[in-house]
Amino acid sequence: MERIKNRNIRDMFRTSGTKHGAYSVGLTALVVAVVIVLNLIVGQIPEAYRNIDVSSTRIYDISDTTVDLLEDLDKEVDMTVLAVKDETDERITTFLSRYAALTGKIDVEWIDPVLHPSALTEHDTSENTIVVSCGETGKTTTVSFSDILVPDEYSYYYYGTESYTEFDGEGQLTSAVNYVTNDVDQTIYQTTGHGESSLSGTITDLMEKNSYTLSELNLLMATSIPEDCDLLLMYAPAADLSEDEAVMLGDYLDGGGKVMILFGDTSPSDMPNLSSVLKEYGMETVDGYIADPSRCYQGNYYYIFPELSVSGDMAAGVSSQMVLLTYAQGMSLTDPERDTIVTTSFLSSSDQSYAVTEETQEQGSYVLGAVAAETIGSQEISDEGEAADDGTSDDSEDTEESRLTVISAGSLIDASITDTFPQLENTQIFMNAVTANFEGVQNLSIEAKSLGVEYNTVQHAGLFSFLVIFGIPAVILIGGFVVWFRRRKA
Repeated sequence: MERIKNRNIRDMFRTSGTKHGAYSVGLTALVVAVVIVLNLIVGQIPEAYRNIDVSSTRIYDISDTTVDLLEDLDKEVDMTVLAVKDETDERITTFLSRYAALTGKIDVEWIDPVLHPSALTEHDTSENTIVVSCGETGKTTTVSFSDILVPDEYSYYYYGTESYTEFDGEGQLTSAVNYVTNDVDQTIYQTTGHGESSLSGTITDLMEKNSYTLSELNLLMATSIPEDCDLLLMYAPAADLSEDEAVMLGDYLDGGGKVMILFGDTSPSDMPNLSSVLKEYGMETVDGYIADPSRCYQGNYYYIFPELSVSGDMAAGVSSQMVLLTYAQGMSLTDPERDTIVTTSFLSSSDQSYAVTEETQEQGSYVLGAVAAETIGSQEISDEGEAADDGTSDDSEDTEESRLTVISAGSLIDASITDTFPQLENTQIFMNAVTANFEGVQNLSIEAKSLGVEYNTVQHAGLFSFLVIFGIPAVILIGGFVVWFRRRKA
């Protein structure tokens, strides 16, 4: 009886159902084992390569500018995060880990200020702050969480809800790393006293990210351009320079100075003294606004997309070639007054454009942005005040380059354009033009990424709606009927 019972049990495990069941259990165990092994392997991969950015605004994407900076980093950088890690917004923790994983030169340390309140006093800062420091240079700066995740103040004050408008992780951290590892700072003086416009917050933020110091200078109250001026910026002047100011500007350029001018609504022809400085460097203004029917925005001939001719530092980060200018003045290139001056255009209208005044319309291609550079040599002066001449002039002569950059439309950096059309490269071109004045300096200013909801828009919704409502259902019904009819006949 016992033998029969054992045989029945053996026969039960020999059935096809039992065999299939054992096969399924074995296959399941194998799959589970493979998944566990894959997880262990993936866990060893650096976070920069195993985290995939699936956010709608690509906030975790890191630009080539930052990647190149971190790859060339030759100094150790410490990032001390004074915050409770488990309570920190996941977007900040994720981005910080991805950022640090791109280089072995950055060490990230989290310190809980609740458990270690003395850390706030030691670093002289507040909670929810990243302290970025470099021991080799001795420089330190801080980045607040509120600078990375920019809060929506309107929503908070009016509705009491907490939301965010921008994510600026890359811009803030790259700026901080560049600041603490760089020993050189640039000073930009912006002229006043001629009705100049103020730079928008977007532009001043980008300059701060590049560690540029921005100061004001009234030329009427100065006897000369300050020695620490690395770039003199004149933005949309409404009035002309005086003759003395024009002489001062010319002397500054003759001595190797750097000047950048952006015209506003006032016609350059109404500013003869400033125009005379430009003419010396091979730029002559034309009357009227430039209209370009072949490269305009939605049929507005005075809203134009100029043709770009950029290379080297001026082309860094420029990919779409899309820059929008409104009511631009026009220029033409002429022969400079000295053979040592080389003038080139980097923004221009098409040959189908017009310089339009109330009386005339002159067709042609017009320069909208140009750079004039001049190599200037200065001999070493002996103690007696005479130029040294010992037959080795090549060794005793230092050379430097003066640079005059002129953009005929201040709208290039107007907030109404840069904030409305963030996909354009207006700010990139402007910051590249600024940075090109500084030897050995790279434009590291990176704009924040919007956290706003992006909607897909369809220009011709009528046909699209017809296809969705009627076309797709009709295809499904017809396909189903064909399958049913074939099976019925079979």
